[in-house]
Amino acid sequence: MGKNTKKECIAMLLAGGQGTRLGVLTSNVAKPAVPFGAKYRIIDFPLSNSINSGIDTIGVLTQYRPFELHQYIGNGQPWDLDRLSGGIYVLPPYMGAKSGEWYKGTANAIYQNIDFIDNYNPEYVVILSGDHIYKMDYHAMLKEHKKNNADCTIAVREVPIQEASRFGILNLKKNSKQIEEFEEKPKQPKSTKASMGIYIFTWAKLRQYLIDDENDKTSENDFGKNIIPKMIADNQRLFAYQFDDYWKDVGTISSLWEANMDVLYGKELNLDDDKWKIYARNNAEPPQFIAPTGKVSNCLISEGTVVKGTVKNSVISNSVTIGEGAYVEESIIMPGAVIEDGADVRYAIVGWNARIGKNAMVGETLEPCKPGEWKIAVVAPNYNLPADAVVGPNEMIG
Repeated sequence: MGKNTKKECIAMLLAGGQGTRLGVLTSNVAKPAVPFGAKYRIIDFPLSNSINSGIDTIGVLTQYRPFELHQYIGNGQPWDLDRLSGGIYVLPPYMGAKSGEWYKGTANAIYQNIDFIDNYNPEYVVILSGDHIYKMDYHAMLKEHKKNNADCTIAVREVPIQEASRFGILNLKKNSKQIEEFEEKPKQPKSTKASMGIYIFTWAKLRQYLIDDENDKTSENDFGKNIIPKMIADNQRLFAYQFDDYWKDVGTISSLWEANMDVLYGKELNLDDDKWKIYARNNAEPPQFIAPTGKVSNCLISEGTVVKGTVKNSVISNSVTIGEGAYVEESIIMPGAVIEDGADVRYAIVGWNARIGKNAMVGETLEPCKPGEWKIAVVAPNYNLPADAVVGPNEMIG
């Protein structure tokens, strides 16, 4: 195959995560495909950030349950990525002439796609994760990478010291942004600068490290555990890029619920910003309908939804039906779900196409919760909860 048009920078989006901590929500779909914020999927955020940053060539590396994600991405048209030169490419693990294998780690996933990257002969490669909610200008990060003549730039944010052991922690040279040490989830963290899993590499440099890493049979083939520590040990030029705006890893039920509520209240994460739009694939559906019996306050409600009951402080996706006498509060209702007459849903996530039967009770309906002490109940996608059934706080059913 001949070379494509040379690109200064392309993005590689790691979207193969199973997301086991999301339980029943990711039993049949990859985490980046999970619905978010009434009309988006999680993957819409890194895709939109890329195109808004002027990066028009993106490889999406999928692995776990990829069908829904492949179908959603399609030809990339909603993100203006249906292009003759560049555009979006879904890159599952593939069978080579000699062997075929799953992606063994984040670095191995990129290694297996060296030919794809070489096809664009880029100066730089941005490595992204498919399961974070944030708005970020990668072009500004690239400018700093160039200014520092860096081999690798890592986006970092401050985290509370008590949480630092959950992250890869960067230690910087005194009075400098240059990284001198990287510790993966240290028990005794020396700083509060946490890696966001967003990297810019100078491609020629990374390419050699990926090959060397693949040839090292003791390696776990991971950026945080292997590639980055090895580059630091070799005195390569690694720099931190400080990011202070909204960012959330939605890897747990509570963080997914919190991030949806952050969209609803719009304080830290404003999706009404015309200068930095988040794009999504949306089906053409009729407008939402609030019936005479419907009462709605402080909600995000998407197209095709019918509300005949009471809904407060909730995020309601498209094609949802909320019956007469039903009560929904502080909850996330995903696409196609049905809340039947008289059902009571509070502090809950109801998966797509689930049905909550008449007069069923889901979440904090039996014991009122104190602010900050909510325990989210979860009903699985496509699950049919019978009439009068009860799903208690912190329960997951499906």
